Amino acid sequence: MGEFVRVTGINDVKPGHGIVAEVNGKTLAVFNVDGTFHAIDNTCIHRGGPLGEGDVEGNVVTCPWHGWQYNIQTGECVANPSAKVERYEVKVEGTDVKVLV
Repeated sequence: MGEFVRVTGINDVKPGHGIVAEVNGKTLAVFNVDGTFHAIDNTCIHRGGPLGEGDVEGNVVTCPWHGWQYNIQTGECVANPSAKVERYEVKVEGTDVKVLV
């Protein structure tokens, strides 16, 4: 069973943006969607692009390399929902954003 690990502070990820965070050997993309935080694998399944550096519109992030889009809440590829990146449970404690890894 995993544990919740602090990945960032609530003020470090502006609404409508994401960041890249290294946690226990994993590279995650952490997003703030209207004040709710989500975490998915940072690596696009198409060619390995950094999702945490992509543009966010609503609950969709667009990979900056080739434009593949993912639902931030589910990890599913918008064009092909059977293709997905792993998503992680997130909780906020005080000003800390923590991810279950």
